[in-house]
Amino acid sequence: MTTDAGEGPRRPRLPRKPHYLSSGGSKRVLLISGSTRFASTNSAFVRTAALVAPSPIVGIVYAGMTTLPHFDPDLDADSPPDAVVDLRSAIADAHAVLFCTPEYAGTLPGALKNLLEWTVGATVLTDKPVAWINVAADPRRGHGAIANLETVLGYVQARIVAEACGSVPVPRDAVGPDGLIADTFVRERAAGVLQTLVR
Repeated sequence: MTTDAGEGPRRPRLPRKPHYLSSGGSKRVLLISGSTRFASTNSAFVRTAALVAPSPIVGIVYAGMTTLPHFDPDLDADSPPDAVVDLRSAIADAHAVLFCTPEYAGTLPGALKNLLEWTVGATVLTDKPVAWINVAADPRRGHGAIANLETVLGYVQARIVAEACGSVPVPRDAVGPDGLIADTFVRERAAGVLQTLVR
């Protein structure tokens, strides 16, 4: 515990209320979209997955991506930023984590890479069941982002559940004005992915 001149011991920062949305249940799966755009097919997929999560699974959409500061090792000390505490708490409280990310310039979006960098200094993803879904309308696309994601997840020793990973093509016009996907096939696949991930 660090102290500053003229000050008493610095009190440890307790986790605050996380920036995620819960739909209720007993097996929590944290759903992380790699896109910060509301109308993104990736964001729509994780929201839809939370909606159709079969009992006793609860889908939790992480909504704090844009509140995370740029990764700075000097901030990752005794008292990290509140948004980082919230992120780590959300991951630690989840039974599993599902990622759904677009590909930008052949790799991960910067915002998702930043999120992942904030997990490296902690052990919240170590041995945590994780999976990824590629919703690119053309399933031949997105593999650069997935390869990079798997590299980072391997580095932090997350447990990739291969049978829960895969492609679920979602055309842009499938996203409704409410930000959800009504397509029955996509909804059934989303529910199945969650069941496989927590099995």
